[in-house]
Formats: sequence, structure tokens, C-alpha cells
Amino acid sequence: MYDVSVPVFSERLKALGIVLAKAEANAVERKIDPQTFLTARLAPDMLTLTSQVQIATDSAKGAPCRLAGREVPRYEDNETTFAELHARLAKTRDLLATFTPADFEGSDERTITMQLGSYDIQMPGLRYLLDVAMPNFYFHVTTAYAILRHNGVPLGKANFLGRE
Repeated sequence: MYDVSVPVFSERLKALGIVLAKAEANAVERKIDPQTFLTARLAPDMLTLTSQVQIATDSAKGAPCRLAGREVPRYEDNETTFAELHARLAKTRDLLATFTPADFEGSDERTITMQLGSYDIQMPGLRYLLDVAMPNFYFHVTTAYAILRHNGVPLGKANFLGRE
């Protein structure tokens, strides 16, 4: 459970940082206000780039904490700059570095109880990780990438995978 969660979340957040850095550089190069990217969304009823990053980090910290039986730390969701988003990514990766494989012993069968929207859910840890946490995390990381790509940031699959 550790191997398929903590290192994956950490590496994908690192890759998201690379994508954000490329967007920031692209804004400077094209003389675009960075807020244009930070407040961009794919559709009027979707969340902004900033929100996508916030939710991705929430997923990356929430799943391991729940699986390991730890309290999930709360972040304020008050980031308004690329620098603040990078700091949030770093803070989340630092938290992930505090976990060990031993923290996850028995977590595949541990009952995870949480509220998802207006629903209370309960499921074994393995089902939670594979059916809720990972898909949610990848949705928001991918949407952040797609928002930037849609706005003309020259990104490719290699960037999404963590290569500069």
C-alpha cells in the first residue's frame, strides 16, 4: 500500500511542479499576467488551475494519512501565486516523506470512513486507494496540465511524467 501510494503521489507532485514552472516561464516569455493561467479553467463550470493544484495536494496528503490512521492536516487554500503553489507542493511532499511502509501495515483492509461531497462513504483501504483516492488525484493533476496546455503553454507528455 505504501509503495503504490506515497512514492507515486510524491513523484506526480514533483512532475506537477515542473509543469507549473514551465507555465510560469511561459507567462514571462509571452508577457502574460500569471493570473491568467492561475485563474484559467477548461469550462465555465470547472475549477481554476489554482483549485486543481490545491485539490491534487489535498488528495496526495489525505489518502496516506487516512490509510495510516493519521489526522489529515488542513491547508488554508489561500494560494494566489505560482510561488505559493510551489510551496504547497513542497509542503505536501515533505509530509509524504514522513511516512514509512510500516505505517501502512493492514491498511488494505482498514475501513476508511470519510465524507465525499454530501455522501458518507466507508470502504476497505485498498478499494479507497484504487477507486477513490488515486482516480481523484490523477483527475486534478491531469486537469491542471490540460488547463495550461489549453492556454498555449508548450507542454508534452514528458513534462506530465516529470521530465523537464
